[in-house]
Amino acid sequence: MIMRIWRGITAKEQADAYLEHLQQTALPALKGCKGQCGAWVLRRVQGDQCEFQVLTLWDSKKSLQAYAGDKPERAVYYDEDDKFLLDMEPLVRLYEVADTVAPPG
Repeated sequence: MIMRIWRGITAKEQADAYLEHLQQTALPALKGCKGQCGAWVLRRVQGDQCEFQVLTLWDSKKSLQAYAGDKPERAVYYDEDDKFLLDMEPLVRLYEVADTVAPPG
């Protein structure tokens, strides 16, 4: 399995609007991807900025490439992302999932 981690930063006052934007663009796009095994949106406010991280879990590199293209380490952006994001980072981080712990019960 592969964990893909994307990072973006907005102004603090844009955080709620950007989360809504993600919920209308990136998350629906991910839901339709075969081999996508989960997605998490994290956010934290630091000073006058809000950092977002989107973590997605994929069953294979092939599945990830179907979403992100032949170079899955490149960030995928959606229309109007540039209205919210302070910087458009070109790359994401990819990790092989080495081990997991299932929740109790």
